[in-house]
Amino acid sequence: MKGFSSRNLKYMRKFAEEYPDLKFVQEVLAQLTWYHNLTLLDKIKNQVTRIFYIKNAIEQGWSRNIMVMQIESELHKRQGNAVTNFKEKLPSPQSDLANSTLKDPYIFDFLSIGSEAHEREVEKSLIIHMEKFLLELGSGFAFVGRQYHLDVGNKDFFLDLLFYHLQLRCFVVIELKDKEFKPEHAGKMNFYLSAVDDLVKHPTDNPSIGLILCKTKDQVLAEYALRDVTKPIGLAEYNLMENLPENIQTALPTIEELEAELSKEFNWPFSR
Repeated sequence: MKGFSSRNLKYMRKFAEEYPDLKFVQEVLAQLTWYHNLTLLDKIKNQVTRIFYIKNAIEQGWSRNIMVMQIESELHKRQGNAVTNFKEKLPSPQSDLANSTLKDPYIFDFLSIGSEAHEREVEKSLIIHMEKFLLELGSGFAFVGRQYHLDVGNKDFFLDLLFYHLQLRCFVVIELKDKEFKPEHAGKMNFYLSAVDDLVKHPTDNPSIGLILCKTKDQVLAEYALRDVTKPIGLAEYNLMENLPENIQTALPTIEELEAELSKEFNWPFSR
């Protein structure tokens, strides 16, 4: 064989060194493109972490760009990291699958809103960016409705977001909280799940699960709040933007510096 660049030959040698198991190469890595594999070699040094992304890229059909995005958002550190009571409230293996489906934190940096946005603003923006929202939720989620109406005891209740999960075969109720998690949020979600199971769930569906997304949470408080509720509930934080590295933060000008520079350059007056 001829025509290989020195760069490609170096990648081939590195690939052979990193994956000595021919069966793994033929049965697993062959399902990814060469460019997927080069990216994995470049961006991930730890073998266990790399295998995590290999398996997810195959199972979820990630493009190379999507895989890069998931690597940069450190999905391997977030996946299965939510506080849940699934082990006590769901039978195995559904409890394991449900737990691995959730993550913490969820990163919504694709939303063009500030970090102090209220929950309705976040909810509305997530619907506008549904494709990216579904990507962050993970595979298997199908959108059912926003502000989904439930009539319970002749009173109206509205779920922030309702999804159906194709692998779990159950409804997933998502409630957004723009403040710190409070124990009463778990009680409200428990009520919603009871209503969904009675009014929406098909007899062949598995029990519905809830996901409370809040700005911040106390880990111990969250575990206590979920311990004795009767329904399967998960709890995770969401970030509207990823934190900039400190070296970049210090290099950015402040608002005052920008105003002063613009005022000097264009003779624009600024007032607060």
